[in-house]
Amino acid sequence: MKFAIVLAVALVSVVAEETYSTENDNFDLGAVLADVEKLRPFSGCFLDKNPCDDLTSAFKKDIPEAVQQACAKCNDRQKQLMKQYLEGIKEKLPQDYVDF
Repeated sequence: MKFAIVLAVALVSVVAEETYSTENDNFDLGAVLADVEKLRPFSGCFLDKNPCDDLTSAFKKDIPEAVQQACAKCNDRQKQLMKQYLEGIKEKLPQDYVDF
């Protein structure tokens, strides 16, 4: 019985760690999407077309896994940001959307 409790606690701890950082969850992506001149370098970072800044680097490190795993480790805000980003580039930078 004790083993089962310890195992359950260990699994909860592992699952709790299996999420992405929430450091940039309050990022105003709408402001970037509203200005295509801000959006181009943002998107370009993700597509290896241009250098990344600290913010885009932070997002970029998690994007491949998030896309591959259908955002399984994302919280609700991160899912919202991903959806907002994809909808934004589809409308404003359609080739980047295809390349993404």
